[in-house]
Amino acid sequence: MDTSGSGTQGMGGPTPADPGSTLMDSGVIDTPSVSHMDVQGYRRVCWRVWLCRFGAVCSLGMLLVLFNWRPRLAVLARCTSCPLPMADTLLLRDIYGQQFVIEVCTVEVEEGSFEHAGGEVDENEWRDNVQLHKEQKTVLRYYVFEGMRYVWMPRKGAFCKVSVLSEGWTCADLHRLQQGLSRADQSSRQQIFGDNIIDVPVKSYGQLLFEEVLNPFYMFQVFSIILWMSDRYYYYAVCIFVISFISIAVSLYEIRKQSTTLRQMAQLIVNVTVRRATGEEECVSSVELVPGDCVVIPAEGLLLPCDAALLAGECMVNESMLTGESIPVMKTPLSVSGETYSPESQRRHTLFCGTQIIQARGGCPGGKGALAVVTRTGFFTAKGDLVSSILYPQPLNFRFYRDAMKFLLFLGCLALIGTIYSIVMLYRSNTTWEQLIIRSLDIVTIVVPPALPAAITTGTIYAQHRLKKHGVFCISPPRINICGKISLFCFDKTGTLTEEGLDVWGVKVKNKSGFDDLVPDPRLLPPGPMLSALASCHSVALLGDQAIGDPLELKMIESTGWSLQEPANESGVSPEFGSYRTLAVMRPPAAEFQPEGISISQPVAIVRRFPFSSALQRMSVAVVGPGGGSPCSFLKGSPEMVASYCVKESVPSQFTNTVQEFTSEGFRVLALAYKELGAETDLSSIERVDLERDMQFLGLLVMKNQLKPESAGVITTLRRAQIRPVMVTGDNILTALNVARACRMVSSHEKVIFVHASPPTANSMASLQFHRGESGAASVSTQETMDFLDQGLYQNSLKYHLAINGKSFAALCDHFPEYLPKVLMRGTVFARMAPDQKTQLVRALQKLNYRVGMCGDGANDCGALRAADVGVSLSEAEASVASPFTSKSDNISCVPLLIREGRCSLVTSFSLFKYMALYSLIQFSSVLILYTVKTNLGDLQFLFFDLALVTLLAIVMGRGGPSDDLTPQRPPASLLTLPLTCTLLLHTLFLILTQVCVLFITMSQEWYIPLNSTQAGAANLPNMEDTGVFDVSGFQYIFMSIIVTKGYPYKKPLFYNVVFVFVLVVLFTVMSWLVMFPRGPVHRVLQLYQINDMSYSMLLVALAALNFIICYFLEDLIERCAPACLRAFRGKRESKKQYKRLDAHLSETHSWPPLNQPLHPPQCSVIGIS
Repeated sequence: MDTSGSGTQGMGGPTPADPGSTLMDSGVIDTPSVSHMDVQGYRRVCWRVWLCRFGAVCSLGMLLVLFNWRPRLAVLARCTSCPLPMADTLLLRDIYGQQFVIEVCTVEVEEGSFEHAGGEVDENEWRDNVQLHKEQKTVLRYYVFEGMRYVWMPRKGAFCKVSVLSEGWTCADLHRLQQGLSRADQSSRQQIFGDNIIDVPVKSYGQLLFEEVLNPFYMFQVFSIILWMSDRYYYYAVCIFVISFISIAVSLYEIRKQSTTLRQMAQLIVNVTVRRATGEEECVSSVELVPGDCVVIPAEGLLLPCDAALLAGECMVNESMLTGESIPVMKTPLSVSGETYSPESQRRHTLFCGTQIIQARGGCPGGKGALAVVTRTGFFTAKGDLVSSILYPQPLNFRFYRDAMKFLLFLGCLALIGTIYSIVMLYRSNTTWEQLIIRSLDIVTIVVPPALPAAITTGTIYAQHRLKKHGVFCISPPRINICGKISLFCFDKTGTLTEEGLDVWGVKVKNKSGFDDLVPDPRLLPPGPMLSALASCHSVALLGDQAIGDPLELKMIESTGWSLQEPANESGVSPEFGSYRTLAVMRPPAAEFQPEGISISQPVAIVRRFPFSSALQRMSVAVVGPGGGSPCSFLKGSPEMVASYCVKESVPSQFTNTVQEFTSEGFRVLALAYKELGAETDLSSIERVDLERDMQFLGLLVMKNQLKPESAGVITTLRRAQIRPVMVTGDNILTALNVARACRMVSSHEKVIFVHASPPTANSMASLQFHRGESGAASVSTQETMDFLDQGLYQNSLKYHLAINGKSFAALCDHFPEYLPKVLMRGTVFARMAPDQKTQLVRALQKLNYRVGMCGDGANDCGALRAADVGVSLSEAEASVASPFTSKSDNISCVPLLIREGRCSLVTSFSLFKYMALYSLIQFSSVLILYTVKTNLGDLQFLFFDLALVTLLAIVMGRGGPSDDLTPQRPPASLLTLPLTCTLLLHTLFLILTQVCVLFITMSQEWYIPLNSTQAGAANLPNMEDTGVFDVSGFQYIFMSIIVTKGYPYKKPLFYNVVFVFVLVVLFTVMSWLVMFPRGPVHRVLQLYQINDMSYSMLLVALAALNFIICYFLEDLIERCAPACLRAFRGKRESKKQYKRLDAHLSETHSWPPLNQPLHPPQCSVIGIS
């Protein structure tokens, strides 16, 4: 878009005039930073604004109410379309189709401010020059949406996230900012970036009340109350008013309480010390922090108020608030390089907002504290992103909620028909125009139940309460219903399916010819590089006297018997190790604790550390011996990654077979390597790439990861329920496969096929191959392939699973997208997956129309947990913002519970929806029948039905708990199915017939006395017609609540809901008493006619019972037979779900997967480069 023409900004982002132009010299704008929504510009027109004000007065404010419901109409009425640079109002449409009206803000900034904000960038990128009082001023145009600030950049023709100004920095750029910003720089940047605060709006009770009352639901209530008051239904109107008032008061209290709680959790204002360009340090409020500020972190740590890159020193950080992971993480300084800084790829060097820094050291003079540079502030931080996902969740794309709104429209159409009928009947009875209008509109208040939206959430509230009792906490209650439709569940391995801790099984040390025998106890290793590597290649630190770090590394150190010491002085320099500043010292055990024949006395000092990263699959350290001599580096990580960094000749030829041998038995295998460094090497500034190249392979550390006792049972339960389990792990593929077999994801008789995909190289094209064997590289003979075919793999008589690692998954997505859905359909083990690949996998499965669940420990799984339809974090915290559900149990036993509760909640919501619809239709029928004979239900009769019967039953009927079993069939999610529509229509038909029969039976009795035809409505109460219809409809309300609560096999049988059964008995007794014994004060209060004919009363009860029996068996018959009849009538139809269609296609495809046949992308060519 160019600034002089169009008034819109597309979702895909504009195309700049210069394709090579960038916002910063060091990087380019990501498309999401430029635009993530459609933006249209508008400018207010004075005469239109005054015309709208006049219209609001003439319509008694109804025009403003309409504008509140449909903001887009307000913009179109008051404004005219214009180019974005001239707009003062914006109409935003996000990727979900939701529309928002945003005001454009302007602020005068100092000349040259942009240079302070983003570095060497032309100010024309973002500023507008306008004439004010004949002086040219620099004006920043921006808007704030969901807490994030977007600034106008004319050359880009778009509003861009202000965070783009701090993107693209290289690691070297950040290190240059160690000197700090001047006060002028800081002030200029704050004008552009805004305050560093995650401000959750907490509205006043007056504002909340105004917004709540303008809700269509409450506007309908106000309309209804006014109508009832004008029709002299005073008691009923007052009761509904009181109930609505209490409901609004409770709702406002809960909304404000939640907002206040979230604000207290999100808002963090502390005093921090920043370094200025002059060299002095200044204590400022965290609100004033801007990207580029150099923050001094004290030795005792602090609660970090921003995202920052660690430049000097080490920090021990507790990130449980963000990830749910309770184990503190060691953060190390960012290297000085030309690599573009990314908080995601450099997590180990990034301090995130909201995390607690427990201790910091080695970054400031004297060895105290650490230095970090602010990279993101406010809602652009990691914490801000999570808070934003809570404040502004993406709309739930769940069919049940969409169909509920459609059904309300259907009831509205039915109300229109009823209104027309009532107008005709009332007009024929010479009713006054005033009464005709009131009674016709009254039909609308009966047919469309205002309590319906609240009623269908009752099941969710009960389910949430039951889950909390079992230690499962939910921050997104609407997702409970979605749990009932889960069709696939992904599981992390370590800490989720298996125990968090590992036991050392032994060490395989490399020798000249291969490997030595397994050494079960590392203490038995002779002095040498292998033992030193096991003792020193870690990120463990001391907090007080307690060692803190990864459980695997803690076990590794424990197995060696060595002890960890931290420097005694603050500078970290110890004469024992020369002039090096030491991070930690590893000392061997005392002589009396060493095995016989082994004597080790030389400690090792760690002077440089690059922590483990899931994406890199490795970590490394630089160490020195006493006096600073014998410097060397150690590398530890996944076997294949470590081997790739070693000199080829140092890796034993048996390496692959040895690793496969252990991993196939379920062991966790790590490889170690080392390299001697020259005495002239500057260890304090050496880069990771230099430290880790040309390593010498040392050997393997073998660890046993025990399966949690609950895992196998849960996986078996899910498979029996036809809920597909999938493992997504960062571990080795063979280890993952062994765990998959142990937990019964893959049965012993089921075959596994490995998927190997590789990207193109200079001399070869991308390839994809399916192998049956112990590895992706294993060869399969033609005879083996034929044997496999003979066993029935392709005929689907033998179940098979696909296993793939992260590298192959990336190549598959990039070069073989046409095969990706097929691999996803049969893939069970996804190994060596990076955190972002886990998220990518979840989204790819969702594109196949799976409802995906994800269960993880919250550390590397945050993205996948939030992307899944149902994310469950195993955490000791009561609630984690990392996922919608948090379980305090440390195993996956919560997963079947969650699915059972979801199914129970969903069928309960269905039952309540049907009941509220039938309640409306019963009352609708009663009123229309009574209108026909010139009468109506009385004020207190309405009150008795709505409160004493329907509301009470609706509250208690949702209390029934879930079934103990998880069955293969899932409950339906659509309300607009043919069986459900048929049952509602047939029930309504029999309900109307019963009421009409009662009316005719009453009028045919010898003692019948016609009502006073000179009066209409409730004015001629009591009368016999009204009493007969009242009696039978009262039973109908009770009986229909029994019919619609059948929830087997998703809910426990009705008699388990003791409270509901008790209420049914009480209400049935009350109704029977009202019918059988028509004398007393209650009958007079309800304005019921005293009919003393016991035979007539018994006949009414019998008719109601017959109505119940017919409807009950009709419901049961349709529920059992309708699906089969529909299938027989329609024939075999393709499923609407893509994964079901694909599954059927694969079952019929006898040639897939093609074993041991290299596949290449279409239209590829090999280009050789010499």
